[in-house]
Amino acid sequence: MVSLSGVVLSVGSLRSENWAQWRGPQRTGHVPESSSVPFTLPAEPKVVWRIKTGESFASPVVSDGKVFYSDNVGGKEMLHAIDAATAKELWSAGVDDVHKDTQGPPAPRCTPLVDGERVYAQSCRGELQCRSVADGKLIWRINYPKDLGAIFIGEKGTAPGAARHGNNASPVIDGDHLIACVGGTNGASVVCFDKRTGTVIWKSQNDQAGYAAPMIATVAGVKQVVCFTVEGVLSVAVDDGRFLWRIPVKTAFARHATTPVIYNDMVVVASHQVGLLGIKVSRNEGGLSAEQVWVNKEAAMNFSSPVAVGKHLYGLGPTKNIICVEIATGKIEWSKEGYISSSADKAHAVFLVMGKNILLSTDTGELVLFAADPKECREISRAQVCGLNWCNPAYADGKLYLSEGIKTAGGLLCVDLLN
Repeated sequence: MVSLSGVVLSVGSLRSENWAQWRGPQRTGHVPESSSVPFTLPAEPKVVWRIKTGESFASPVVSDGKVFYSDNVGGKEMLHAIDAATAKELWSAGVDDVHKDTQGPPAPRCTPLVDGERVYAQSCRGELQCRSVADGKLIWRINYPKDLGAIFIGEKGTAPGAARHGNNASPVIDGDHLIACVGGTNGASVVCFDKRTGTVIWKSQNDQAGYAAPMIATVAGVKQVVCFTVEGVLSVAVDDGRFLWRIPVKTAFARHATTPVIYNDMVVVASHQVGLLGIKVSRNEGGLSAEQVWVNKEAAMNFSSPVAVGKHLYGLGPTKNIICVEIATGKIEWSKEGYISSSADKAHAVFLVMGKNILLSTDTGELVLFAADPKECREISRAQVCGLNWCNPAYADGKLYLSEGIKTAGGLLCVDLLN
């Protein structure tokens, strides 16, 4: 490992890196250990390129030298592929009509998913498409309400609360399968597709979909899909969709948005009303059982997903405070305010684990690098890189890709954090 100009470089910089799905390679917000990461942030990070886009809440992803992003162009959710080095557009394709709600502009909300030669896009209205990475050609498609009887979660009265925000949860790949939170109350809440053809492999449960992305993990010795739905946290077997366990979580607005965090046999989810919940999964003679072992209302999180480093969780608390929580007990180790300056009631922040440090990206476009230390909040450096955003950025080859698409004049930019 060589240190140059305050930046740590590793062999990961010699090859092209991918950030091909929601929250990175493992969907955990962790930058791979082989990647080059900054020891400290540049005072004025270099903007490699910036392009104008339509409105978007969806995060960009990076795969094999291409960036994929979604935006609103003329009332359509569009999927784009551009060159990661130059931002030259390679192709674009229409996915669906945009969905408009009462909170924010009409814009895509679901992060694309790249798997080898295929890229998957899910619209707010429940249109799932598989397209060719090379040219954007449609390979297969399925519509959740029309083809699977799902309830469209963009209308009033279909779930707790008022206007809903559509299908936000980015599907996940497992081998030859793609698993999505479809939200059908007719046994098609969680659906497994053949990723190459779109053929339904299995369907399971009756929950309406929340906004949280599904996670695949081995918990208590069993490989499973963990979903945070309108009704709560449920788990089904990854091979056939059989029911494994459930913990009810009821809230007035069913705003269940945070991606489940899994550490050993603990599953942690966050509800803005109920609080941060710790669920212990155990194995018994009848299969698996789950028990809520702690809840902390003072650590309630809205729609910013936390990250786990060792035995601790780092995330955005209910008073725009950065918090560190012990996973085993739910105890807050420390809390620090002053990093989130957004005036919005629903503040947002993104946490990316970079080795022993965490990169915080605020909704006002500031980056803060701080130590992943459960004893104290120890800031290393900070830098302003863009404007207002609710984007979970992608990180590959030392570059951060961010969307500024929640204003009428949206944008996508690539920022070099190593030079």
